Amino acid sequence: MPSNSPSPHGRLPFHLRRSPAETPRSLAGNFLSDMLSDSSFSTFLRRSIVLVCFFLAVSLSCFVLFKASHTAGLRIAEPFDPFSRLRNVVPSVSDTAGSEEFKLERVLQNAAMKDGTVILTTLNEAWAAPNSIIDLFLESFRIGYGTRKLLNHLMIIALDERAFSRCQVLHNHCFALLTEGVNFSKEAYFMTPDYLKMMWRRIDFLRSVLEMGYNFVFTDADIMWFRNPFPRFYLDADFQIACDHFVGNSYDLENKPNGGFNFVRSNNRTIEFYKFWYSSREVYPGYHDQDVLNIIKFDAFIIDLELKMRFLNTANFGGFCEPSKDLNRVCTMHANCCFGLGNKLHDLRVTLDDWKRYLSLPPSLKKSSISSWRVPQNCSLDLIHHYNSTQKSVEQAKED
Repeated sequence: MPSNSPSPHGRLPFHLRRSPAETPRSLAGNFLSDMLSDSSFSTFLRRSIVLVCFFLAVSLSCFVLFKASHTAGLRIAEPFDPFSRLRNVVPSVSDTAGSEEFKLERVLQNAAMKDGTVILTTLNEAWAAPNSIIDLFLESFRIGYGTRKLLNHLMIIALDERAFSRCQVLHNHCFALLTEGVNFSKEAYFMTPDYLKMMWRRIDFLRSVLEMGYNFVFTDADIMWFRNPFPRFYLDADFQIACDHFVGNSYDLENKPNGGFNFVRSNNRTIEFYKFWYSSREVYPGYHDQDVLNIIKFDAFIIDLELKMRFLNTANFGGFCEPSKDLNRVCTMHANCCFGLGNKLHDLRVTLDDWKRYLSLPPSLKKSSISSWRVPQNCSLDLIHHYNSTQKSVEQAKED
């Protein structure tokens, strides 16, 4: 019988020795090995692992997309723009004063041509009503020679909430320029206090556009665009403006400019000019911006500024004051020398009809220039007498 007493050498007999304790890791390994030996459970486990990995990948992708969209909502990617030297872009949209500048920058940027030029017009509720001025204005772009594409670069500046709402229905590039405490929604009759406020607000706004580095063509909405005007603009001018009366020389300061249509390039000279123009309203209180321009164009400040000013020929940029006679040359037609919205609408509709008649003529008859305007009708040219009397007072103020 084997003895259980210790051996002489102090070792336990082989059959009584303790096996090394199995660690939890080895137990788990043995358990997994045993389980994987079962083919059905092995298949189930592999599929489970694949599903877990799949859901983890989907979750990670969703998280990345969410972070990207969230970031995009706060910071809008800006395309490369070489004309940003003077612009101050606000980095995020908020309800602060900077937010308005940001919104303006975004609309200008979306509407601008490659060279940083935008076409600007202003709109109030009276001119924004259905079948009113804005509809005729946009129609002229659609039926003119080379003008439809210019709609992509037209920005409408709404002066009240209803005008802004109508703009959003009609056009892609709209900006709300609301002035606290002033109601620009109704028709502003020539030289009334509301009219003067609206005109001077416009001058100040255009100055801010220049300071942001944009060139602009400003056009009243009662101007019909029948041809692309850019080939007719002077390449060397800082400031060029249409006329109620053109004396025959584009450099002559005796030309009678009309502030409803001008092309201005953004530079230090034009920015300082617009600041001077706007500040001059305090020197000549009660005067229209156009009347003040007729005074300050002779001022030594403008001469020292070396502003390159040119006046546009009414043969190309005509109006009811002085209609262009050759429909083969006309670019724009302005319902100037006209009082009353109803009178404007009537004669502008006739103007559009005359243009459509011209377009329907065969090329041989177009070249013969037998077609002519049937306007003004309701917008009587007798209103020029009122204009001339106003000019006399301007001349008197200039002498004083």
